[in-house]
Amino acid sequence: MTVVRARALRKVMSHAEVRLWSRLKKLRGEGFHIRRQAPFRGYILDFVCFDRRLAIEVDGPHHDTLEQQEHDAIRDRVLRREGFQTLRFPGRAVHEEIDAVMDMICHALNAASPTRPLRGHPPHEGEGGS
Repeated sequence: MTVVRARALRKVMSHAEVRLWSRLKKLRGEGFHIRRQAPFRGYILDFVCFDRRLAIEVDGPHHDTLEQQEHDAIRDRVLRREGFQTLRFPGRAVHEEIDAVMDMICHALNAASPTRPLRGHPPHEGEGGS
């Protein structure tokens, strides 16, 4: 069911997510395979580079609520236990400071060592380059 939800979310990405995706997918030319709206351990990650264990989240205004912040903290702990670093950016930063956001992401990608594929991780299918 999570895969079906992830596919549906790819079709209704926020403006900030679309803007960031247009930049992130260009990193494939540099050897970084980034997926969007990817299911992992019961969560759907906005963007993720599994090889570098980097999750990238674009947080809208609903992430300002205490309930959502608690949920995000749990999710980040789960990802950390799996060896992931999570970068969170407010949607506003993606719109107003996209170059700075990309610099932070590129720095994290370059600083991380490539890892072996995750066991039990489903094969990538269907995102294409658009």
